[in-house]
Amino acid sequence: MQHAQPIPSSFPWRAATLVVGALAALELVALIALGAVRLAPSHHAAAAKKQQQPVHDAASAPRVKAPPAVPLRPRARVKVLVLNGNGVAGAASAEAQHLEVAGYRIGGATNAQRHDYAQSMVMFVPGWQKEARRLAHDAGVRMVAPLDGLPPRQLKGSTIVLLLGT
Repeated sequence: MQHAQPIPSSFPWRAATLVVGALAALELVALIALGAVRLAPSHHAAAAKKQQQPVHDAASAPRVKAPPAVPLRPRARVKVLVLNGNGVAGAASAEAQHLEVAGYRIGGATNAQRHDYAQSMVMFVPGWQKEARRLAHDAGVRMVAPLDGLPPRQLKGSTIVLLLGT
């Protein structure tokens, strides 16, 4: 059986621990100071950057063509499918009539698969976001999102879907 042997000389553990702890604290303070200096914005760097920027006058500036903007399509070209997602009988057809009076084409007014939607939303196929936002404004709806989850055959030729919630 082996027994632990006592250390012949006493080692100053407490003093060594305090020295190592003090060195670690000094290193930490130095690292924090270096990080603060590196992350702080320098007034000299901002002034140097300002001096490096070339000055252009409007006449000599190169002309860059803006990407062509897709104009907002008229309401008469926007076909809307109105879905009743709140369970109130006739809500989809009543809203479809309001939209038709406002100038929109109606692709259909029918019930949604569920009738527990908390709020109304306007959904759009790619390329029809501007028109969807206008429809949301016209209908008083705050949520606009890309269309997801409905196959094209269920859209009945519509590019925008208005889902009525409570």
